[in-house]
Amino acid sequence: MPLIALVLATFAVGFEQLVAWHFGAMGVIALVLLSIGIKAKNPTCAGIGAVVLALLLMQPGTG
Repeated sequence: MPLIALVLATFAVGFEQLVAWHFGAMGVIALVLLSIGIKAKNPTCAGIGAVVLALLLMQPGTG
């Protein structure tokens, strides 16, 4: 069980670093808003985070 938690934590930190590298500070803020909204079961916060991430993904020239 601790091994699974360690692997998941490593994956989460790696994904956050990838988002920070590719999308900058706004990507990290959007990811934090999305995760807080999901954990707190707050659809407004999760929706804002998801919309910002979607807008960052749709930017021209980021691919």
